[in-house]
Amino acid sequence: MTATRASRRTVFRHIARLPYSEWPNYDSTPLYDRSSLAAVEEDVRIVASVWFEHDAHESVDEFACQFPLAYLEVTPHDCYSSTTQYEMEQLFRVFLLKELHGWPHETALVEYLQQSPEISEQLGLDSLPDQSTLWRTWNKRFTGNLRETIQKAARTILVKAQNADVALPREPERNLPDRADATSESDPNDQAILDKAGKITDHVSRVVFPAFSLNRGEDCEIPENAYWSLQTYLGLRENLAANEGARSFIFESTRDRTPLGHGHRDQIRDFSIEQSREMYRQALRQLINELAETEEFFRAGIVAIDITEDDPFTGDRTGHEDEIIGTKEKTDEYAYQWATVQLVGNAVPLVLDARPVRKGESRKEIVEDLLNSAEDLVHVDNVLMDREFDSQHILEMISQRGLSYVVPKRMQASEKAQAKRLLQRDQDRYETNRKLHLDKNEWHETTLIYRRKEDSEHDDYRQYSVFMSNRGGGFLSEYGYRWEIESGYRSIKRFMAATTSTDFGLRFFYFAFACLLYSIWRAVDLLVQVELTGEYEHSPIVTADNTLTLMKKQTGIG
Repeated sequence: MTATRASRRTVFRHIARLPYSEWPNYDSTPLYDRSSLAAVEEDVRIVASVWFEHDAHESVDEFACQFPLAYLEVTPHDCYSSTTQYEMEQLFRVFLLKELHGWPHETALVEYLQQSPEISEQLGLDSLPDQSTLWRTWNKRFTGNLRETIQKAARTILVKAQNADVALPREPERNLPDRADATSESDPNDQAILDKAGKITDHVSRVVFPAFSLNRGEDCEIPENAYWSLQTYLGLRENLAANEGARSFIFESTRDRTPLGHGHRDQIRDFSIEQSREMYRQALRQLINELAETEEFFRAGIVAIDITEDDPFTGDRTGHEDEIIGTKEKTDEYAYQWATVQLVGNAVPLVLDARPVRKGESRKEIVEDLLNSAEDLVHVDNVLMDREFDSQHILEMISQRGLSYVVPKRMQASEKAQAKRLLQRDQDRYETNRKLHLDKNEWHETTLIYRRKEDSEHDDYRQYSVFMSNRGGGFLSEYGYRWEIESGYRSIKRFMAATTSTDFGLRFFYFAFACLLYSIWRAVDLLVQVELTGEYEHSPIVTADNTLTLMKKQTGIG
């Protein structure tokens, strides 16, 4: 079938209703303008994601001819100063066709255009360029950045078409480096890693940060991106607060104007909790869309839900008792608490969402809220939680969603008695079905798994742990993945700006932004591994400090 005006209208109406995408991207953020090639790459991804889902759109060649480019200002990417026969937009599309087909030389492209008058007509070519004209265009007229954008766009189109079962002229290649970039067949060296990480960090930050917006008026003297640059800078240094950080930022940044500490805090304090969460979720959606271009990322996996504490609060919490609520260990200290849902297991450990924990909120409400966010971003298979979430009402809610769970259970009298019997029999493992009472005559059915700890320091029933699962003991091995969320929290807190403020919105934003920096680090590491080795190993080869240092350069610092 052929694309029609009606089918195109259907596609762009659908794009206009997407809650997390803005098209075209050149005016979505101060980072972009009409000459921004990164905006073009993002637009290709957004449109291609929807375009090939329409039954009438079965040709990648048609997409290359009809993708809207009228807004693009190409003059900065044109190395010729004089007028030529062919417009840059036409040539952009011509070479997009060449990359889609994977032709190594212009001769095959010329032959294709000669044999496809309908394509030439769609391109508006009254006469066809010859081989030498095309060679000079690619090698002399186009900038290197424009050539790279066309290559990236072609691969994105092929991937999205393949996902929609559209016939392809060739298979999309992996995102592997040029042979000239390869140092050897052995593990990549540190310099190769840093070089590749620098390019990827630049791209990822340009994709993710536009999701954050201060909603300021036009003609502001300090560009909006300077605020996110400062927030990133604060995460680079341990225990660096906004005032001190803003003063240092003035000297380390290459920007003409940078925010003052109080001005930065005032902008952040204007965000409501829900606004911060909405921007975070939008940023993660953009990040996941980038990762989805690789074969190594899957939009499915195991998630872990947990609660972490901020540093103990030592000031006066009068008027903030519902927000500074104490610690999980029941000490006499008080602290802000934050809940997260994170991908674990073999997946790249992204923090999918974060939220504050307030006094009076039920654990069921928190879990349901975070699962809603997670399932909106990825396909969730299994949920791992700590024993503070062992409520039967939480487990029933998870089961009704069609999800499996593994949760340790706090030992009551019956579990202690069973553990004592197992100890007498010297039995390491035991499973039994249990019905947990819900309301009236309703019950939740689960399986209790008793497991003896190796090298336990106890000599009584405390040698045993009890877990609950709605899929039997076969899923118990997955609970070991939950440790990743604890190691993730350590890195996240390393990325947090310091503050003594009791402003709840400001505190939460600092935590959420640290989660974002952590997720960017893990995403960059996956992309670098795929680029350099063609596969993903869970142990990172790019350090957190590497990524943050590279982000300094991409956000105008240093």
